[in-house]
Amino acid sequence: MEDDAPVIYGLEFQARALTPQTAETDAIRFLVGTQSLRYDNQIHIIDFDDENNIINKNVLLHQVGEIWHISTSPADKGVLATCYNKTSDTKVMTCAAVWRMPKELESGSHESPDDSSSNTQTLELLCHLDNTAHGNMACVMWEPMGDGKKIISLADNNILLWDLQESSAKAVLSSSAALEGKGQLKFTSGRWSPHHNCTQIATANDTTVRGWDIRSMRQIYCLENAHGQLVRDLDFNPNKQYYLASCGDDCKVKFWDTRNVTEPVKTLEEHSHWVWNVRYNHSHDQLILTGSSDSRVILSNMVSISSEPFGHMVDDDELSDQEDQHQEEKIKEPLQDSVIATYEEHEDSVYAVEWSSADPWLFASLSYDGRLVINRVPRALKYHILL
Repeated sequence: MEDDAPVIYGLEFQARALTPQTAETDAIRFLVGTQSLRYDNQIHIIDFDDENNIINKNVLLHQVGEIWHISTSPADKGVLATCYNKTSDTKVMTCAAVWRMPKELESGSHESPDDSSSNTQTLELLCHLDNTAHGNMACVMWEPMGDGKKIISLADNNILLWDLQESSAKAVLSSSAALEGKGQLKFTSGRWSPHHNCTQIATANDTTVRGWDIRSMRQIYCLENAHGQLVRDLDFNPNKQYYLASCGDDCKVKFWDTRNVTEPVKTLEEHSHWVWNVRYNHSHDQLILTGSSDSRVILSNMVSISSEPFGHMVDDDELSDQEDQHQEEKIKEPLQDSVIATYEEHEDSVYAVEWSSADPWLFASLSYDGRLVINRVPRALKYHILL
């Protein structure tokens, strides 16, 4: 089917950082951060024109170092944060900063500059998240429903909660917590839960997943040995408040109910190498996207643990009697959990997968060789979910 064909964009540099522009809900837009050791690093703003199936890009210089992580403000289209490597006195530190893009690039548009290569613009530094006392930054998370003023960064074994003040030109550390225990404790990733009034986050370190209440900065649950090897990524189900997905170097993706920490609700074992990323679809939480070092992106339909376990999304009041009967029959045969599609457009490790903030049926994946692929949920499945 023509419509489901992937669209591929190649960056000239290696890359592993990808994010949708969270505050942009009209246009389809992703940001990619590069990892070049020799040249100035860049942030590519990728606008996808889905009517014409073409990509328009703008490039912003990120001169401070190679980008390991990138995230965007949920409230302000122009604001983003990066974690990047900085070399000083032969020591490499991973730092974090908050930036603003040029005004004319803030919102997604389908206009591409005539000669995009010559007019590269620079990001405006708003503030550094000072981590001199805390160690290397692993990631920066924005409060999901917030006004873009609260962010959390994970640095080595520290959770740091920041308040951005004066139009984000200043970051004040408002509270912090440290992971205590034996050995080299280091966070690999974290997610801010959209539930519980945004008072909880989950973090991954080594093989363990922990939940934290950020009001008291205390641990509220712990999934010991959630994976057999390093946990790489986490995501919360947007519609079911206790549900969390994790993935890791044991090639598995696991789904947890955080009220029961002893065993996962479900486990997926479809990848043949480390799983770097897991993402729930924001609108239809049975759709799960994963990316792995096996160079594949897998789209799964985890309908049995979704908020729509029977695949129907119609209010009962809206149905006529005849439809009602049809609906009843449909409910008798719940959909099975399954792999919907495996995408093999990448030739290198897939380090990031992300759903679009503007179109729930569209997603992007990024492999280390700088290849960005935009794909759609297969049309047949889309109609199956909607109808």
